[in-house]
Amino acid sequence: MKLPELNEIPVSREMVSVFKGYNHNLRIDDGEFYEMENMVSDHYPVLSPRGKRGTYAAPEDAQGLIAKDALCYVDGSDFVINGYHVEMGLSVSEEDCPKSLVSMGAYVIILPDKKYINTADLTDFGKIEASFTTVNPVTFTLCTVDGADYELTATGDSEPEDPENMALWLDTSSTPHTLKQWSESSGMWVSIATTYIKIQSAGIGKAFEQYDGIRISGLKDVELVDSTTGNVIDDTEQLQALEGAAVVWEKDDDYIVVIGILDVTRTISNEITISREMPVMDFVTESENRLWGCRYGPDKDGNVVNEIYACKLGDFRNWNCFMSLSTDSYVVSLGSDGQFTGAVTHLGYPLFFKENCLHKIYGNYPANYQVQTTACRGVQKGCDRSLAIVNEVLYYKARSGVCAYDGSLPEEVSAQLGQEKYSDAVAGALGNKLYIAMKDSKGKYPLFVYDTARGMWHKEEHTPAMCFCACDGELYYIDRERGEIRTVLGSGTVDRQAVKWSVETGDLGVEQPDRQYISRLTVRLSMGIGSRIRIYARYDSAGGWENLAILSGTSLRTVSVPVRPRRCDHLRLRIEGIGEAKVYSITKNIEYGSEE
Repeated sequence: MKLPELNEIPVSREMVSVFKGYNHNLRIDDGEFYEMENMVSDHYPVLSPRGKRGTYAAPEDAQGLIAKDALCYVDGSDFVINGYHVEMGLSVSEEDCPKSLVSMGAYVIILPDKKYINTADLTDFGKIEASFTTVNPVTFTLCTVDGADYELTATGDSEPEDPENMALWLDTSSTPHTLKQWSESSGMWVSIATTYIKIQSAGIGKAFEQYDGIRISGLKDVELVDSTTGNVIDDTEQLQALEGAAVVWEKDDDYIVVIGILDVTRTISNEITISREMPVMDFVTESENRLWGCRYGPDKDGNVVNEIYACKLGDFRNWNCFMSLSTDSYVVSLGSDGQFTGAVTHLGYPLFFKENCLHKIYGNYPANYQVQTTACRGVQKGCDRSLAIVNEVLYYKARSGVCAYDGSLPEEVSAQLGQEKYSDAVAGALGNKLYIAMKDSKGKYPLFVYDTARGMWHKEEHTPAMCFCACDGELYYIDRERGEIRTVLGSGTVDRQAVKWSVETGDLGVEQPDRQYISRLTVRLSMGIGSRIRIYARYDSAGGWENLAILSGTSLRTVSVPVRPRRCDHLRLRIEGIGEAKVYSITKNIEYGSEE
């Protein structure tokens, strides 16, 4: 007798034990997750949640971070280092916040306030700009470079007769006039190439230093009055020529010396202003002991400019010092269109970004500075704080995604972030990782972490960071909503609450042909004491999430959780947890089904 023969249903197994992070695209690889929260690559290839955050400080009004010998930050009108507050009178208006802090040697430059502080000597702080307006009569005298008055032998358009050796004659036969000195050895009048004018008024030189680049204003409409007759003198051209940029060649509290020519000593009662100014700049960075800045738009005088600036070598106070020296200030106009969107120093070169290009500065002194313009994906507008360097590679948020720039051309590295459009990016770097918080279409600020060594992205929680700063092996950021300075690795006061985390797979089973289906899922994981995990499934891209398993951590051991989903064409798996856990593998049992 023949008995019926049952055919065994073939079963295959597929195991994923290497978890590759976040991938928010329609088709993703096994081991990648379409959605996640608070996961990290620290235990790769094992899947694990991040550790607890911490709180470094809770200032009243945190507005900027920078790393020196210790973490420094701005709290309202104060500068704070190592918990010590220095009252600097910083602006707290909304338009002047948040602050940009730039390091130059021991100094920290605070913008847009245009103030500085020496972190090695906290009594050394003040304003970068200086200005003095006269209230007393101002006297102008022809002098030597060290401020000594010239004693003229004659003034006129014809040579004096029988001059003595070293006699001085102001030749007025040509314009501009020329100061000449008689040389007995050569028997001729020798022109003095550079002449100087001493400007005297009580307190005029106190705010300035020798070789400061200054601006003189108030002389365009100056009036000269003859003290004897009371008549107005028309000869004001020589004083009016002093209007504008100049260099302080010598100074004392009550005078300054600048380049100029003058027939006779003049005294005026008009107010004049001497100022040392810093240009209006969009972004500032430091390179080779100079501050560099850029501006697209109106300057202080209302003129529309498209320029890059550099301060005097080693002197962030001087931006208009032009003495034909290698230490001079520097300014160059550009031909590219559009607003600047960011600035950074990378591999020793200042870089200035627009959305469609970058400008790179080559050279080491003003005479050989060159600007190279590269048409490429630049920094997205509003993402200037996304510039961060990880292992000599510069990362930033471009309009199309996150780009990596190694000095040649930028390359996009954010394909895994999907089609979501992000803006207002803020980034920081620690070790091999890039941390970047970006605003999504819902107004949230998810924190994405890019492991540059493994090429993987992970997504953490909503993190509305104002700025990031790495210092002493920790990454700090200012939380806009909480107003606190937070720590990524948990130093300071550690959060008490356990971390909530979750991962969601892509569609499982869509690649299976011939009526195959997933009959069993096995999740191998370990849980810490007090941890909780829930496993959910959603079938055939419809309906809600169905609870498949609930687990609680009672001891430090690994557990294997068999999950039996109902029969379907495809499904998604979601694992949610609170507390410590590690997922080692997810195994699928695949069987053939009937035609029905």
